[in-house]
Amino acid sequence: MMHTQIPTSTMQQTSVGIANLPNQRYRKLAHDGATFTIMMVGESGLGKTTFINTLLATNLKPKTDDHLRHQQEARKTVEIDIIRAEVEEKGFKLRINAIDAPGFGDNVDNNEAWLPITNFIDDQNEQYMLQQSQPERSRTTDMRVHACLYFLRPTGHQLKPLDIECMKALSERVNVIPVIAKADTLDKDELALFKERTREILDANNIKVYEPRDLQTGQLLESQLPYSVIGAGDREVTNALGEKVRGRQYLWGVAEVENENHCDFKKLRNLLIRTHMLDLIESTHEKCYRKFYTDFKASGKEPGLKKQDHQTNPKFKDEEQQLRKAFTEQVNVEVARFNQWEANLMAERDRLNKDLETKHATIKQLQQLVESMSLQARQ
Repeated sequence: MMHTQIPTSTMQQTSVGIANLPNQRYRKLAHDGATFTIMMVGESGLGKTTFINTLLATNLKPKTDDHLRHQQEARKTVEIDIIRAEVEEKGFKLRINAIDAPGFGDNVDNNEAWLPITNFIDDQNEQYMLQQSQPERSRTTDMRVHACLYFLRPTGHQLKPLDIECMKALSERVNVIPVIAKADTLDKDELALFKERTREILDANNIKVYEPRDLQTGQLLESQLPYSVIGAGDREVTNALGEKVRGRQYLWGVAEVENENHCDFKKLRNLLIRTHMLDLIESTHEKCYRKFYTDFKASGKEPGLKKQDHQTNPKFKDEEQQLRKAFTEQVNVEVARFNQWEANLMAERDRLNKDLETKHATIKQLQQLVESMSLQARQ
């Protein structure tokens, strides 16, 4: 086989239109638009809904009333809530899939509370793999998660074990970006210390989070993780300069959403939308999906088969039966103890009643004796 290499100088003198390939790519992307799937994970009340509305400058998802949360029925399991929307800017259409997991971390027992979330991510990868194996792919629906924002409660101290275990499971499947919610509840020093501790915990537990690189040099950018955010939705307030800004009004002043001295919202928005959205999409396909594909093929499973639900897994069913049996035995022991206590109480009552009757009889005899002696004395 012969290979012929044309001199570069000859190609430079004769223009064949190769330089127009980026323009073709741009026109195709501008015509088709893009799809971006973002998942938000964290406990209730951390402002996930407010954040996504602030991020896209639209009311993508209605905000729930936190003041009435105590009146709502407690969720027994973690749910998956998907909001689909189309955002258009300067003629370019972006299809947004915003995924929330209400109920996560809200129960007393949060053991393996992340399973519904990881199962959803795996299901989307498997669904995409199944579609790619079909001869007709023109109507492929891609719901693979490109970025997972994990919202941390601003404690200022340590991360919860639930946060560590969940991020560890998610980091093997998706681009995880830790976010400190409600950063306006911490001062500057507390926030810096909490960020440092969070990075140390991530490194100690070998949790791989998304680290943006310079798209030209490929070098890692200065780490801003975890990003601190302030949610305000469409709320506008007046700052010290008399400007209308999105933020929150306090007695001491205004916490501005897009002020980089107050939080990292602007940096995170630029990362997700302006600079690294395409990198997030490509890394999802090249790293996360490839890893899932390799592991799935190595397992020997067939795509499309119904998975065994966590609730019907024999292992958990046996554990449930054992717990039920232990609970029933304990209840029986307590019932027997109560019955014995009740029997002893009844016996004691009968004894006291009998003693009381004996005392009454004795007193009655003494009264009769006193009366007879009184009569004798009068005679």
